[in-house]
Amino acid sequence: MDRTLKIDDLLCFSLYSANHALTRLYRPLLAPLGLTYPQYLVLVALWEQDEQKVRDLGKRLDLETNTLTPLLKRMESAGYLTRRRNPEDERSLIVSLTDKGQALQAEAQEISTCVIEAMGGDLNELIELRDRVNALRARLDSA
Repeated sequence: MDRTLKIDDLLCFSLYSANHALTRLYRPLLAPLGLTYPQYLVLVALWEQDEQKVRDLGKRLDLETNTLTPLLKRMESAGYLTRRRNPEDERSLIVSLTDKGQALQAEAQEISTCVIEAMGGDLNELIELRDRVNALRARLDSA
């Protein structure tokens, strides 16, 4: 059977366009905090575990160093974090939250509520979807 491929049939396009929709959703929520979506992800990772090596933070966020470094420099200039040499390995940097970066966590709490509501509000459904997407990513990473 010869079937014409359609953009709406592609899972990759569904994930791609959903990612763009999520980024558009976050933009006005993060704007009052002066954050971009990638900066928000860095903060969430540091709220989860402060004092991370840049390399480890990049792995956690799936970002290359050449993408992460300018992002961290801008966040450091804004006063959200500091970067310092690792005393155990001078070649690596450790990223730490400042008080200002730590304080944003309380302000950002409302963002998750807004995002969950925009996605339909069914937390169990969203957790299941997240887990399925994570499993897919793991399979793709190992392929």
